[in-house]
Amino acid sequence: MNTTLSALLYLAASVAFIMSLRGLSSPDTARAGNFWGIAGMAIAIVTTLAQPNMHVSFWMLLAMVIGGGGGFYIAARIEMTALPQLVAAFHSLVGMAAVLVAVAAYYSPTSFGIGVPGAIKTGSLIEMGLGLAIGAITFTGSLVAFAKLQGLRSPALNAMPMQHPINAALGAACVVLLIWFCATGSEAAMWLLIVATLLMGWFLIIPIGGADMPVVVSMLNSYSGWAACGIGFTLQNSALIVTGALVGSSGAILSYVMCKGMNRSIFNVILGGFGTDTGAVAAGGAQKEQRPVKSGSAEDAAFIMKNAASIIIVPGYGMAVAQAQHALREMADLMKKEGATVRYAIHPVAGRMPGHMNVLLAEANVPYDEVLELDEINRDFAQTDVAFVIGANDVTNPAAKNDPKSSIYGMPILDVEKAKTVLFIKRSMATGYAGVENELFFRDNTMMLFGDAKKVCEEIVKSMSGGH
Repeated sequence: MNTTLSALLYLAASVAFIMSLRGLSSPDTARAGNFWGIAGMAIAIVTTLAQPNMHVSFWMLLAMVIGGGGGFYIAARIEMTALPQLVAAFHSLVGMAAVLVAVAAYYSPTSFGIGVPGAIKTGSLIEMGLGLAIGAITFTGSLVAFAKLQGLRSPALNAMPMQHPINAALGAACVVLLIWFCATGSEAAMWLLIVATLLMGWFLIIPIGGADMPVVVSMLNSYSGWAACGIGFTLQNSALIVTGALVGSSGAILSYVMCKGMNRSIFNVILGGFGTDTGAVAAGGAQKEQRPVKSGSAEDAAFIMKNAASIIIVPGYGMAVAQAQHALREMADLMKKEGATVRYAIHPVAGRMPGHMNVLLAEANVPYDEVLELDEINRDFAQTDVAFVIGANDVTNPAAKNDPKSSIYGMPILDVEKAKTVLFIKRSMATGYAGVENELFFRDNTMMLFGDAKKVCEEIVKSMSGGH
């Protein structure tokens, strides 16, 4: 394949990736965006394999078959509830790939056209160093995010005393080692940089948890993109440079938008300086006393909703765990037949990753125009008859507005407590992911519906249908 054709094909792949991002920006075009991404990647892979200096070996083909087969197997069987940790795991693979490519380029620079052993071009050392450092941080950071999202418990995942000074010291060490490596090309500097950045990624994500985890997933996505971009320069591959830059910039923009929606600082995200670990206790650090709550049955909920003119449904991670989205949509359809106006309110960090709830509702064929973001619908709760909360805890907790001691204080929430009646489906009175007791449970206008979200919705549907 000649250079001109190769450049044109890489350009076509880059355009396909841009179209993919454009499609993925909206639920109704997401499927088309996904196909654009597949097409772009297929073009990039075939073009790379067809390069005149590319020696396609049996082992390379075997690796592609194993990787592609493994990806297909996982995609066909993954549950929607496990999607966030799957994304984190994929980010870790991108990070490690960047590290391995940088090491390979260092020991075999002639194969990459960047110099000879012991005399690698300074520009290439800078590219390799940045790609290696960002990749290593992405690798271990993503592993910690995976473990937290998977609910794994280990002392290695707990924040330590003096966590921020340790992070600052590691950050300074990484900068010094990066400069040393770029200036001298020292082998010792490279391996020390790898160790330091691997530790940096681990310690950056350890103190982050709770309601902030979706922002972490988004930020790690950005890191993986910049790592790929840096290695693209080392490989002199324009498609990898463009793709990495697209992923890196879009992930950073998404993180910034989410931080604004949560009243957080983007710099604190980058530095790992916010959030609480998932084991955090309720605000104030003491065990809360037992307080009375009002609980009801599915029949009670059905009666209330049949007499409601407006209903806002607030989905959360509990809906994902129970796979209740289809039963929920069936319930909403019945309420619309009764003449009620039904809408869905989505918090920016509902679930465990950006867009988690949107994906689940789209899977259940919920109309896109009924699904609204926090800033579009929050003012409407005060004029709403029923707020139906299904497994959304921290994002509805009034403590975010009322309790300065709370770890979620300052985070914008969905103002469900302003509705005339709040129906709250939950398995128990346990705290949410941030470990903060929800004041909403004890409000006079709240009725708790204890049980599995899917079963409760099915029982409500049955009661609204007259038991048939």
